[in-house]
Amino acid sequence: MLPAVEAESLILKLVQPLSAERDRQIVLLPAALGRILATTVTSHLDFPHWDNSAMDGYAVRYSDVLHCTTEKPVTLEIVEEIPAGQPPQKVIQPGQAARILTGSMLPVGTDSVVMQEQTQRQGDRVTVLRAPEPESFVRHRASFYQANSPLLAAGIKLNGPEIAVLAAAQCTEIPVYRRPKVAILSTGDELVEPDQALEPGQIVDSNQYALAALLSLAGAEPTRLGIVPDRPSALKAAIAQAVTQADMVLSSGGVSVGDYDYVDRILQELGAELHIRAVAVKPGKPLTVATFGAQTAANMQEQLETASSPTLYPARQVLYFGLPGNPVSALVSFWRFVEPALRKLSGLSSHWRPVITAARSQRELKSGGLRETYLWGQLRAEPTGFSFLPAGGSYSSGNLINLAQSNALAIIPIGKTQIMAGETVQVMVTHRPLT
Repeated sequence: MLPAVEAESLILKLVQPLSAERDRQIVLLPAALGRILATTVTSHLDFPHWDNSAMDGYAVRYSDVLHCTTEKPVTLEIVEEIPAGQPPQKVIQPGQAARILTGSMLPVGTDSVVMQEQTQRQGDRVTVLRAPEPESFVRHRASFYQANSPLLAAGIKLNGPEIAVLAAAQCTEIPVYRRPKVAILSTGDELVEPDQALEPGQIVDSNQYALAALLSLAGAEPTRLGIVPDRPSALKAAIAQAVTQADMVLSSGGVSVGDYDYVDRILQELGAELHIRAVAVKPGKPLTVATFGAQTAANMQEQLETASSPTLYPARQVLYFGLPGNPVSALVSFWRFVEPALRKLSGLSSHWRPVITAARSQRELKSGGLRETYLWGQLRAEPTGFSFLPAGGSYSSGNLINLAQSNALAIIPIGKTQIMAGETVQVMVTHRPLT
């Protein structure tokens, strides 16, 4: 069994990210939210576009007002008013000033702005009561960004602020990575779809739906391939089909040591290289990680040659995760190992690993101590820092019910069996902390 950190590092080394040349798409600005930028973006505009005012007040020549005080104010002639969006019409001469608003262009001849609270106006005259600092409240052209220099770097996720920058820079066609394609299948004769009637001994397959939801949230395109019975021939055909359709394949079930756990054997028969077969974590010890080389995947495509199995690209490695069948184990394995791999695969340049933070446990936490243990619950942001409230009920890998509303996993390291209420625990964030 590999320790979790070693497994994570190995998995990330196996990931071959999407290619900026081969896997790039152009999307319009409204569709760019949440996408990964594929190439560095530049703009033809300077920011600010011109010298402008950061304050409502008066544009002046600093040499006219540098000596003024409340006792010896300076009075200037107002020769122009410059509303926002209108260019100045006059060159300001010595002894003159222009009324200016926030964002308005600075007129030629001026170099400073006096805020209106430090002036008194009478008709077309303004009295400056206090000398400003040189170039005060002036935002100089290109002081934020110089045209044709890098604006946004490749490999970043486009959230609200980045969308605002692109809009302001008049970048309306955005180069992004395509969304990674992930195929999902579940194994087991006992599984049925949610809309089927349950017979004795059967269980509903929740894993496909949960994994598809998590993949969508992570920016991937999931494809649910359904339930595969516990027959080697059926499993072999299903995995071969999945490999030809996806950048990554997730299966759940069939990776333990039971009589009907065929996944590892089938992967080897299909030519995959197995890298991980178990990890020292609880829940989620059975974890298979394998890779299909580009040539192996291409050969499988040639053998299938079906319209329902379109090739993504002719030379592409496919990463395979065989997750445990128990629903909590499958989700914990996804958060701990699959999602970091997906981040790197998607083209993100950094920050692939899970976010782990310290929190104060509100209740006692227990572990067997033999494996790194994850206990789910709620991470909360409080005035004094983060706190962790473990979920109620039993911590069973089959107890999907008390996983609802959890947003974090408390991590109890190997060799530690107890964390007392009030003590600090390391917590892995799976969703945004509650407030």
